[in-house]
Amino acid sequence: MGRVLILINSSGGLFDFRNEFVEALLEENQVFVSVPDDVKTKELTDEGCQIIRTPINRRGINPLEDLKLCRAYYNMMKELKPDLVITYTIKPNIYGGFCAGLMKIPYITTITGLGGAFDRTGLFLRLIIHMYRAGMKKAACVFFQNEENRNIFRKFGIAGQKDRLVMGSGVSLPRHPYEPYPEREETHFLFVGRVMKERGILEFLEAAGRLHSDKVFFDILGYCDEDYQEMLAGLEKEGVIHQLGFHTQVHPYLADASAIVIASFHEGMSNALIEAAATGRPVIASNISGCLEAFEEGRTGLGFTPGNAEELIAAMEKFLRLSNEERAAMGRAGREKMEKEFDRKLVTAAYMEEVKRLSAAD
Repeated sequence: MGRVLILINSSGGLFDFRNEFVEALLEENQVFVSVPDDVKTKELTDEGCQIIRTPINRRGINPLEDLKLCRAYYNMMKELKPDLVITYTIKPNIYGGFCAGLMKIPYITTITGLGGAFDRTGLFLRLIIHMYRAGMKKAACVFFQNEENRNIFRKFGIAGQKDRLVMGSGVSLPRHPYEPYPEREETHFLFVGRVMKERGILEFLEAAGRLHSDKVFFDILGYCDEDYQEMLAGLEKEGVIHQLGFHTQVHPYLADASAIVIASFHEGMSNALIEAAATGRPVIASNISGCLEAFEEGRTGLGFTPGNAEELIAAMEKFLRLSNEERAAMGRAGREKMEKEFDRKLVTAAYMEEVKRLSAAD
């Protein structure tokens, strides 16, 4: 039995989007999971994972904090002596990858999204490139979730020994079964995701201000990751929006929605979008890599330019003109697309191929 160490910045992200891979690893390995939170650590522990709490400042750029995280990963690997390290998300990828490479431990990395880092210029961009190169260069395989992210890495000479493209984390079809479309006169637009500027919350709120009525509702599912709570509270008091809060089980909320709105500026692959489509709900989504692969204009959803509130409003107005039968047909088409292209079993199989390849090489 081998030892596998997983480094990630969210236990919920690991359990909700990658648990089938974890289960496959547990069949033949001891699995250690380094996470900064306890949202889904009980579920992971019950399956057989051993949890290591490791604080991470997900969004901050503090050299001392990052040095402490890098040292924590190094000491962790020195103590556990894993046969394989698997990393997800930016800081675990960079610092965990660097430590694994330094200690000559095979590692697999996943680029779950780049955010706005590569939109920068000057010294900051050069620093990001240097850090990614250091973290990725000895990776046995780098998984990308969309072609644009892979092309950006190639453009800047950031590479591991091999790379592969997968359809995000895939979607668990059993956990997100198809649900009949709601039969009602009201329309509920559901924003899913962290409440922050880069997720398009300001455009969603502008649309809500213009379009809300006694038959058109704007709901927000997710927690505030930036300082918008006072604004949200005010709009909720006025009846413009309704806050649903953060929930670890999103399926009932997806099922109750008329359409899911994904307004992000950047995505690796939008899990909320593919889960919504699997549930049988139309999507109104940003025309960006990480969304475009997962919906078809006019067939499973409607697109718009991120950051453009007028285009978002126009897409919503177009959706409002659709009959319930047309909306339901969009949802069924989305489910069919997920079954054919985004089944998580396909993604898990791709990861296990690389794990077995590395095991055979030993």
